[in-house]
Amino acid sequence: MVSNGDDNCNASDSNIWRFKGNGATSDAAAVTLRKLAFGMFKNCTLNSGKTVLFPSPGEPSASPSFKTCPEAEEAVAAAARSGMANSYAPSPGIFKARRAVADYLNGELPAKLRAEDVYITGGCNQAIEIVIESLAGNPAANILLPRPGYPHYDARAVYRGIEIRKYDLLPTRDWEIDLDGLEAAADENTVAMVLINPNNPCGNVYTYDHLTKKTCIMVISDEVYDRVVYGDKPFIPMGKFASIAPVITLGFISKGWVIPGWRIGWIAMNDPNGIFKSAGVVQAIEDCLDLTPQPSFILQEALPDILEKTPKELFAKKIKAMRRNVELSCERLKDIPCLLCPKKPESCSYLWVKLDTSMLDTIKNDFDFCTKLVSEESLVLIPGVALGAENWVRISIGTDESVIEEIFDRLKSFYGRHAFSKDPIKLNGHTVNQRVATVI
Repeated sequence: MVSNGDDNCNASDSNIWRFKGNGATSDAAAVTLRKLAFGMFKNCTLNSGKTVLFPSPGEPSASPSFKTCPEAEEAVAAAARSGMANSYAPSPGIFKARRAVADYLNGELPAKLRAEDVYITGGCNQAIEIVIESLAGNPAANILLPRPGYPHYDARAVYRGIEIRKYDLLPTRDWEIDLDGLEAAADENTVAMVLINPNNPCGNVYTYDHLTKKTCIMVISDEVYDRVVYGDKPFIPMGKFASIAPVITLGFISKGWVIPGWRIGWIAMNDPNGIFKSAGVVQAIEDCLDLTPQPSFILQEALPDILEKTPKELFAKKIKAMRRNVELSCERLKDIPCLLCPKKPESCSYLWVKLDTSMLDTIKNDFDFCTKLVSEESLVLIPGVALGAENWVRISIGTDESVIEEIFDRLKSFYGRHAFSKDPIKLNGHTVNQRVATVI
């Protein structure tokens, strides 16, 4: 009850109130990609006078190669017009959407998925949240995450109090998993390992032989880029090996169909031995789904037609464009010696490059590089530290050629201002590089 009497209640004194913010949200948000990327804007002043360029894969583009197909758009419009999607959806997702995803994933899987093995989510991030929450029953639990990796896994593990242990991806071995390091990181409290294949940010695709060498640990297989593979290696779904260890597959139509704003994804339980059910994981996932908002009924209603009626030309056109963009980007990268791409990507929408700060004046690390790049060139790239790898940079190249040219024009300009000269000169009897001489 609110009192108007003189009871020494000072409404502006926060110390007298019995509530406060949850610090766990700040700890978790601190490691998210959004927090770091948008935080760069807060910590810098835009000085270039140029339009801010924030290339992001999956975003709508002027290029026809990076637009979704009319069939997908019509599926959503038809679902809205039908009047069949105006109510609340059931927590696990509507049956026809679950069945369509199972059919989409089954392919060459030896143990076929049923509709009941699939849960529809509001994109892959919600799927990550539900799965991590469902595995947090052991207070001593730890989870194995790749380095580099996708930071939303880190954020949800931090928020839920699950210990994070990292295993490395090896650039000298086509970004294969360091299997010895993986084994060393695991113990009796390891609940799962996360595998991202095709890999964001490295752009590799794991071979059949490499996937069969995994340890006997439950796998969360992030396969959101399964439709963005343009190299020689075929994509192998991890569900093929579910008889060895159970696999939770996470998927999302965002990347393949270039529609991140539609927010429709899934969790698929590849478990022919019934381990998830006996361990209570299935029940935990279903309980979590009862606690969270359902994805749009309209999108669920449209999902079967999106998956079944999209012409192959959509993907073929995008793959052709990505091959062209990789070649263009690697050629333009030659003008920026401080950035090195150890391996051309064969999947996803990124160039993952090593930053050599020894070639740059007044640049301390990848975060400093990216922050100053925003200030001076209004170009936003993702520093590797956000993905767990210091002095690497992620460049999004899933966009129109003209945008890629602009990205590298700005990078070249930035490098030209900050590069140490290769040719030392004499100044007052001392040998110094030309940039220092200019500053002096």
